[in-house]
Amino acid sequence: MKHAGKEHREFFSVDMEHGWTPLPMDGEGFVIEEKVLSNCIDHTRKTGSLTRLLRYSPGAYTAKPVIHDYWEEIFVITGDYTVGSGENAERFEGYTYACRPPHIWHGPFSTDGGSLLYEIQYYDTVVED
Repeated sequence: MKHAGKEHREFFSVDMEHGWTPLPMDGEGFVIEEKVLSNCIDHTRKTGSLTRLLRYSPGAYTAKPVIHDYWEEIFVITGDYTVGSGENAERFEGYTYACRPPHIWHGPFSTDGGSLLYEIQYYDTVVED
């Protein structure tokens, strides 16, 4: 059996100032950016994984909950990160963690002062040789 895998990379410096890619937003005037660290995810074959940093600017938000067919693990490194809205909103700060299985509704998301997240997305599959 062969597992879908990422490129082998030893420790390397991560430029935290440059090389961020803005994500499509449904909020006005605020930015959520990603910095992909490693990626072999294939959403068509439902294999592989993606590791990235997410940077939310102060005031950034998403308007709707999301659902997807892969696992997702998120670690809040710094800042504040709110999941949900209204009475269902829960605010988290640095050094908090979530592990979500596929097909679970979550969000919307927002931040007051900005946040930096470490995220891993992956399919829980094995590819036959």
